Amino acid sequence: MHIRNPMEWVLERFQANPGIGTAHPREYWPEDRLHERPVVNYIDNGDLGDALTRGWHDFAAARTDVVMVFLIYPVLVLFVAAADKWGDVLPLLFPTASGFALVGPFFAVGLYEMSRQRERTGTAQWSDSFAVLSSPAIGSICFMGLLLIAVFLAWLGVATGIYDLTMGPEGPVSALSFALAVITTPAGWAMAVLGVLAGGVFAVLVLTISVVTFPLLLDRPATLKIAIQTSVAAVRQNPGPMARWGALVAGGLLLGSLPCFIGLIVVLWVLGHATWHLYRKLVDN
Repeated sequence: MHIRNPMEWVLERFQANPGIGTAHPREYWPEDRLHERPVVNYIDNGDLGDALTRGWHDFAAARTDVVMVFLIYPVLVLFVAAADKWGDVLPLLFPTASGFALVGPFFAVGLYEMSRQRERTGTAQWSDSFAVLSSPAIGSICFMGLLLIAVFLAWLGVATGIYDLTMGPEGPVSALSFALAVITTPAGWAMAVLGVLAGGVFAVLVLTISVVTFPLLLDRPATLKIAIQTSVAAVRQNPGPMARWGALVAGGLLLGSLPCFIGLIVVLWVLGHATWHLYRKLVDN
């Protein structure tokens, strides 16, 4: 009996799925949707709650939190340790953690696919996430992902500039001195206020262009332009509910980050699955 290591398991999942972008559109998408254009619906607070509930059920069915524990969480711990050892990295600790919300929609594509498969078959497995690779829309998905990564890097650049303007340019001596300076000095307060305002602008931008984009590209044939336009229309048509959804995401990520990012083991995955169900409510089936 051979016990496979994680690398062997990942390679097997790649080999078990068709090549990148090779799935035929009529196999990947239901035939009756091939010529449909997205129609945006109005939603309310009850829809937000239902999306979160369904996201929790998908999470409980697949238990993808194990991936967080063994693959992603150690990376976060190493980053925190590096930030504590090299003070120059400390000012980027919170911007990087909060930046998960900016690139999260792209890295959650596998979760959207799992929810899509569970919707179709009634079951969800880790390997379902790899079906994204065979999607006919994989090119558009990757391009949109690169766009979000560029936004994330721009946010880090702005955050660095805010630190240099208020508390820098020298790096903090230690994590404790940095935390005390943020809490007790006018420069620290200025950095926090400016950072929150700038981060809010980036978060609203990403929410507007991506909340529907990735799920729609997985769900039906559409150009990236149409997918982004549909996402913008969904936010414009539902400003109140989408603002509350953004607040839920931001609050969940904040709570999940304390202490030591432990809560993200659950929060990231539940929000990922819930976003698929939010898409189902926003875009007419």
